[in-house]
Amino acid sequence: MTATNLPILQFVLSNYKNFNSRATRDALLSYWEHVQGGGKMFWSVAGAMSSAQLGITLAPAIRAGLIHGLSVTGANLEESLFRLVAHHSYKDFPDYRYFTKNDDTKILDQRMRRVTDTSIPEDEAFRAVESHIVPMWKAATEKNNRFFWHEYFYDLIQKIGSDKHEGDPEQCWLLAAAKAKLPIVVPGYEDSTFGNIFASHVKLGECSASIAKSGIEYMGAFYDQYRELSAGKGVGFFQIGGGIAGDFPICVVPSIKYDLAEPVKPWAYFCQISDSTTSYGSYSGATPNEKITWDKLTEETPMFVIESDATIVVPLMLSALLECKQHPAEANALIAQSKS
Repeated sequence: MTATNLPILQFVLSNYKNFNSRATRDALLSYWEHVQGGGKMFWSVAGAMSSAQLGITLAPAIRAGLIHGLSVTGANLEESLFRLVAHHSYKDFPDYRYFTKNDDTKILDQRMRRVTDTSIPEDEAFRAVESHIVPMWKAATEKNNRFFWHEYFYDLIQKIGSDKHEGDPEQCWLLAAAKAKLPIVVPGYEDSTFGNIFASHVKLGECSASIAKSGIEYMGAFYDQYRELSAGKGVGFFQIGGGIAGDFPICVVPSIKYDLAEPVKPWAYFCQISDSTTSYGSYSGATPNEKITWDKLTEETPMFVIESDATIVVPLMLSALLECKQHPAEANALIAQSKS
């Protein structure tokens, strides 16, 4: 096989034959088939993917129309902004596996917050962003305005001047999503640095808790967003990790069906990338079949589980999908040739 415009896709087709590599290949090809046919794809992003700089491929994928909605943790939301404004002040710790408690105490004393092998600078990230977003919260309180959590960040990231950018704005997924006005839900945003900061200002009487719309309101809005996304060929569900970022949005289908008692299309595709192995009562490690019993998926839904590190798998898949998007005819010919 030769395809000069599709080196990543060609690599996957040539080498990914069994085990998790086969699951990666099959999930990739099914993803491409779905979106090429007019379907949409909704992403759930847990973990610390923004600190891991997933935006390098996630942002271009959003701009290319390969991603049509997002569910993210509050941490991933804010950390995409942190990477944009404080990139040069991050520190990496490749030897983190060998750290002692004293080593991590030294990192604390340096006003850094470690996330596996990298760290977020408190002053350049947390406090710098705080100086911009707290006045927004106070202004909303004074005017009795209410917004979803992500709307504050959508607004802020587009207001920050390019002179404040340390990271590459082309690699900032939050900026790409804001510009595209991508539908987004941030369930459990209270469990984030800025969720805590917001709570402190509410406790001090400086902000009203009501200016941030609730998770229940997120679901209410997501009912309508899901109906729009699932029109036509339907919408797939691409999940990184587990937890509330995935649990919350995937429930929209049975909730519309049973709680609203209204017709709804099931999810049209499902893929989860996780290093959590299947275990007793573990949603993150549950197989897709279990979701059939909750009426989230059906036995006809294309389902894939990739038990690997998302920071390795996702950039590879997105790079290949971006190649397909740029050269669809050549990609389809190469895929067909690989199956012959």
